[in-house]
Amino acid sequence: MAGRLSSCLRQEAVNSRGGSGIGASKLLNSPLGPFGGSKITVYSAKGKNARLHVRRECGQLRTTNVTRAEVPLSADVVDRFCSGCSDWGPKVRPTTGLGIFLAALGGAGLLHQLQAYAGPDEDVYWTQDEVHAAAELLRSERDPAYEDDDERWEARKEAEELQDRVLSRWRHAAGSLHRAQAVIAHFPWLRDWARPRLSAKEGYLESLWAQAALFVEPAGLVVAAAAAELRTPSLPADDPVFAVLGDSSRISLGLSRLWRRWQYTAENGWEGPASRAFRRYDLVEGIRSNKKGRAEALEGAGRLIQSWEGEARAVAAATDPTPTAWVTARLPEDTEEPSRGDTRDALGGLDRWTLGVVVTWTVTADWSRRTLTLKVPTLVAERLLASSSVLSCERGADAVPAEAVSEAHPGFLRPGVFDDTPVFDRQPVTLAHLRALRDHSSYAADQLYIVFSTSGGAEVLALQAIEKRVEQGWLGVIFAGASDLSDSLISPWIKEVAPASEADEGLHLGHDSAGQDDSFGVDLGLAGGTQAAVRWAYGERAKEQTLRLLAMARGVSDLRSLDTGRRSGVLSVAVWEGLLTRGPLDLTPFRAPGTDRWRRGSGLPLGVLGPVQIYATNSDPAFEGKGHSPLCRHTRDRGLAQSDDLLRVSDLLARDDWDWCSNCGGYSARRLTDTQLSYYRAAHQLLDIAGQLDDDRAYRAPVVPEALCKQLEELADWEPGGHENVSWDGRWRWREVVSGLRSRAERKRLHTAP
Repeated sequence: MAGRLSSCLRQEAVNSRGGSGIGASKLLNSPLGPFGGSKITVYSAKGKNARLHVRRECGQLRTTNVTRAEVPLSADVVDRFCSGCSDWGPKVRPTTGLGIFLAALGGAGLLHQLQAYAGPDEDVYWTQDEVHAAAELLRSERDPAYEDDDERWEARKEAEELQDRVLSRWRHAAGSLHRAQAVIAHFPWLRDWARPRLSAKEGYLESLWAQAALFVEPAGLVVAAAAAELRTPSLPADDPVFAVLGDSSRISLGLSRLWRRWQYTAENGWEGPASRAFRRYDLVEGIRSNKKGRAEALEGAGRLIQSWEGEARAVAAATDPTPTAWVTARLPEDTEEPSRGDTRDALGGLDRWTLGVVVTWTVTADWSRRTLTLKVPTLVAERLLASSSVLSCERGADAVPAEAVSEAHPGFLRPGVFDDTPVFDRQPVTLAHLRALRDHSSYAADQLYIVFSTSGGAEVLALQAIEKRVEQGWLGVIFAGASDLSDSLISPWIKEVAPASEADEGLHLGHDSAGQDDSFGVDLGLAGGTQAAVRWAYGERAKEQTLRLLAMARGVSDLRSLDTGRRSGVLSVAVWEGLLTRGPLDLTPFRAPGTDRWRRGSGLPLGVLGPVQIYATNSDPAFEGKGHSPLCRHTRDRGLAQSDDLLRVSDLLARDDWDWCSNCGGYSARRLTDTQLSYYRAAHQLLDIAGQLDDDRAYRAPVVPEALCKQLEELADWEPGGHENVSWDGRWRWREVVSGLRSRAERKRLHTAP
C-alpha cells in the first residue's frame, strides 16, 4: 500500500532534479499535506544513523537490541526506511485518516493511476491507419453474397476485435483518470504535484476517445433510440407462412419472442440492419432445417424484421439528427465493494448504446464528480432522460462551478476526523469523509461505528446509516469503529471463547432437566451468544471481526437500527446469532396456575424478564402469514430488518392469539443478561420442583424431600444482581411461591419419614 508512496515519490524526485530543481525532500513532503508530521511507529537498532523499520519482524533488523520509537512522518523518515520496509510503507491503522490517505496513494491508488494510461504501451500495437480501416470496414453493411467468403469474414472479425480493444482501452483510461481525480478531490494538496501526470493522462484519453468515436455510427444511435420507443406491432399470427410453428398460440408466442429479441438487439447498439438480420433464425429455433415449411417461415421472419427496421428508420428520420439538446449525465455510483484484484470502473455499468452515446456526444467530462455534459439529438435526449436510463440525467448543461479547493475545507480529509487524534479534537464527519473512507479502506463497509452528536448522544451506527444522517444535515463525530476497539479487551475474550460442541447446541428447555442440568438455558445468555457467533465464523480473522461487531452491537437499544436496507447488510449471520436466541423462550413458569398438570405454570412474576426484547417478522395475527424468527430458515435473508416487529416478553403473556411458525417458534429474543438468565433458570427450577411434588407416577424416580428443601432454601432469597440494577418488584410473589413449595416439600418429607 504505502510502499508505493516512498518508491514512486523517490523516483519522481530523481526524475525532477535535472529540470525543475525541486529536491527530493520537497517532493516527499508535499504530497503528505496535513498528514506530514503524523506519528508512526518505527523500530531500529541502536545508533544515530540506523535504518528504520516499520515491522518488528523485518528480516533486515538483525539484532535483539531493538529500539521502538514514535516519530513524525517526514521525508527524512521515509528516506531512512530499509529497502524491505520501504516496499511496505509506514504501518498505520487502515481506518485512521493517515491510513486512508496512504491507501489512496498506494496499491491501485493515485501513484499507480498516474503512471497507468498515460500513453501507449506494449499492449497497444495498433496504428491510426489500422483504426481508420477497421472502422470503415465495420461501417459498411454486410453483403449476404460474401457470407461464405472466408477472407472477408476473417477481415471483419479482426476489425471487430480491434474495435473491442480500442473501446475497452478508452473505457479503462477514463476509469483510471476518474480514480486519480477522485483521490485528488479528497486530498487537494496533491493537485499541483499531480498536474503534469494528469495532463498526460487527459491527452492520451483524448486520443483514445477520437479513435473510439470512429467505430460508432451516430445515425445508428438515433435509430436505436427510435427502436426503443416502438410499441409492439400487430403480429400476423394467422399468416399461413408460419404454420410450421404449430397452432395459433405457438405462432403468437414465437412472433412475440422474435419481436422482443429484435427490439432488444436494435436498441442496444449502433450497427446497421444487416447486423440484426440473424434474428430471423430465432423464430425457427428448435425446428430441423429440412422440415417442410421452415424456409418459408424464415423468409417471413426476415420480412417482418425488415418492416420493423424500416419503421425505426422512419421514426429516426422524422426527428432532427442535429445535436441540439444539452444533457447533464451522472455516471452510476459503485454499489458494492470491488472484488480482490479488481478496481472500480467509472463506465463499467453502461450498456453498449449508452457507451456509444458517451463516446460520440460528450462535450465536457468531470471525472472526479462522475459528471458528463452531452449535446445530443432530441430523440437520444428523450431516451437518456427516461426512467429506464442507466444514467441519472437532467436537461441542460451543468453550470455549477467547481468548488474552490483548500486544505481548510471541512469536506477534505485531514487528521481529526477519524481515530488519529484525541476525542477532544475530533472534527464533524462529512459525506466527503465517508466517501473517502468507503473508497480507500477495505474495512469500511463491514463496520459499526461509535458516534456522538448533540441530538442523539453516543450511538452505534453502520456506515450507511451515518451517510443517511449526514445527508439530512446531521452533525456528529466518529469516536471509533469496530476495528478500533481496545485489543486489551478483545484479545483475552477471543482466547477464552470456545465453540460449543454439537451435543451442547440444542436448547435446554425441558422441565425435567431444569433442576439437575447445570447447562440448562445457558445458550440463551450472552455467553451462549458468543459461542454461537464463533461457531458461525470461519477463520481466525472472521472470528475476531465477528466478536468486535458483536461487542459493539450489544449496546444498541433497538437492533433494527442496524439494518442497512437489506438483511445481508453489515452484520453477518454469525453476529445475528450472537445477538438473538435461536428459538423462543419457555415461559411456562410465568403462566397462571391451571388444572392441566402438563401445561400449568407457577404464576411467577416476569420481573427482570418482562422488558426482554422480542423480534418477529410478523406479530399481527390479522396480517396474512405466520410470524417468523429473523433467523428462521423460512425467511429469505437471515437477520433483522427495520420492518420487523419489536415486542417485549411481557407482551407474549398478555395475549394468546399469536400465529407463530411451528419451526422457529415465531420470534427470537434478545440474548439474556446474566441477571435475566439467572432468574429464568431459577424460575424453571421452581417449576421443576413443583412438578416433582405433583407427580406421583410410579415409574418416576423417587422424590427426595430433603434435597428439594435445600434447593428451595437457596432459591428463597434470589435477588437480581449484576450491572443492570433492576428493581425487584416481584419479591412478594416469588417468596409466596417458594414458601408454598417448601410447605409441600416438608409435608412430603414427614409423610415419607420412617
